[in-house]
Order: sequence, then structure tokens, then C-alpha cells
Amino acid sequence: MSKVSIRVNDRAFSIGCEPGQEAHVQKLGEAFDQKVAELAGQVGQIGDLRLFLMAALVLSDELASLRDDAGSNNSAQSEAEVIRKRAAKAVHDAADQVEQIVAQLSE
Repeated sequence: MSKVSIRVNDRAFSIGCEPGQEAHVQKLGEAFDQKVAELAGQVGQIGDLRLFLMAALVLSDELASLRDDAGSNNSAQSEAEVIRKRAAKAVHDAADQVEQIVAQLSE
């Protein structure tokens, strides 16, 4: 398993990924960071966990809209499903990192 270092909300996270997927995971991390930064600009710095959860919900909503828009176009649905799965994995990995940070801070 490979590791990628990404920054979200000015914090570094080490994310595991399949070999060869490092650049893709890096891009996902950058997109997630951008969404978190947008939300932080709107609601302020309310804590990483809340910002990450809000970003995950916004991204999930956007993906659901993409799926709905795909309609009966099977290839569009397949592509949206692949994107959703990749995004879900990235969000899951980020959530794991947040849980580790929260656990460390709670000690």
C-alpha cells in the first residue's frame, strides 16, 4: 500500500492508497480541501470534524444530484457511481484520519 500526504484545512494527513493511485488521491485531497475552505469561509473555523462532515454532506448531495441528472443514461450512471465510490472512499479515509486526531486530542 502506498501513502499520500494531503493537507486539509491547513493540517497534514497521511492517506493510504493502492500503488499507482497516488496522484489521483492527491487530486481528491485537493478538491476536498477546496470544499472545506469554501465552507470555512461561509461558517468560520468551527473545528475540523464539523467542517469535514459538512464538506462530506455537500459532496454527497452533489453526487446524488449527478446521479439523478444521469437519468436513464447507463454510461452516465456508471460513471457517476465510480465517482461516488471514489469520493466515498476519500471521505471515509479522511474521516478515519479525523477520528485518529480526535482520539489523540482527547488523551
